[in-house]
Amino acid sequence: MNIRTALTRTGTAALLGTAMLVGASAAQAVPILSEVFDITSDHCSGGCAPAGTIFGTVSLIQDGTSVDFTVHLNSGFAYAKTGSADDQSFKFNGVGITASDITITSPTTPALVASAGSFNGDGTGPFGFAIGCPSCGGGLSPPTFSSDIVFTVADATIADLTVPNVPNGNVFVVDIGNLSTGATGPVDATIPRDIVFPPNLVPEPGSLALLGLALAGVGFSRRRRQ
Repeated sequence: MNIRTALTRTGTAALLGTAMLVGASAAQAVPILSEVFDITSDHCSGGCAPAGTIFGTVSLIQDGTSVDFTVHLNSGFAYAKTGSADDQSFKFNGVGITASDITITSPTTPALVASAGSFNGDGTGPFGFAIGCPSCGGGLSPPTFSSDIVFTVADATIADLTVPNVPNGNVFVVDIGNLSTGATGPVDATIPRDIVFPPNLVPEPGSLALLGLALAGVGFSRRRRQ
């Protein structure tokens, strides 16, 4: 091997190393994926609100190997406890998880409990997991609550937790009540409204530019060697 060939190969290896380092830096900056579902489908007996009402949202954020949930109800609604929703505040499905993977952060009063089982509430189809309020009264009886349900599912991805049930095609179900009319029952979410990429986590233009220059240098070195 002559000196020129050795230098060329050394330079190529260095450029490849630079590209890999920059690529790794860019990979670390991959945005956290999040999805937001509107809660819109009304299964309440007689209806919990006029058609087209958005009752709230279900937001999921992929945080490393865990998924953070926030279930939010809009003003005028609270969580109910009815048999048509299996006496559960919130229901969902999960692939490859157990109830022990679920950690509830909020609310602390009243205390909520995560359960695994076979939940087949009226008209909304089967679900394998639920967040319930054992101390809550039936319907909207005290101690009802309307604050956000916040919990984390470990060792899961958003895709694991957003599989529509069969045959109904529902992704999430929330048991709610209208604080003005007293109507109660399940409402569901089926289609994600938003897929959000937080701006502060998008790969920086400078990092992408450095990666491009490094790869261009590799190509130039290869052409010279040929």
